[in-house]
Amino acid sequence: MAKTSVTIDYSKCGNYTGGIDPRGCGVCLGVCPPSIFIRHEHLTAKPKDPLDPEFWQITAVWLDLCTRCGKCVEACPLKAIRVSW
Repeated sequence: MAKTSVTIDYSKCGNYTGGIDPRGCGVCLGVCPPSIFIRHEHLTAKPKDPLDPEFWQITAVWLDLCTRCGKCVEACPLKAIRVSW
């Protein structure tokens, strides 16, 4: 099986340029059957204010578990997720 790649456009997901705050959205977290996504602190965000939306991001971590179902792509309100292989 080919290696799966999940790309998240952080200009849309992460509120950097008017996108969605990942703390309030998280739709991909709920629709992914194998739960490959995590919401976590963005380690390079400045300032380090946990209430700042730029402090958070969503990352696809467990790519080996991805079934390529496309539910995350379909559910993302800003179409910030792309799955390829």
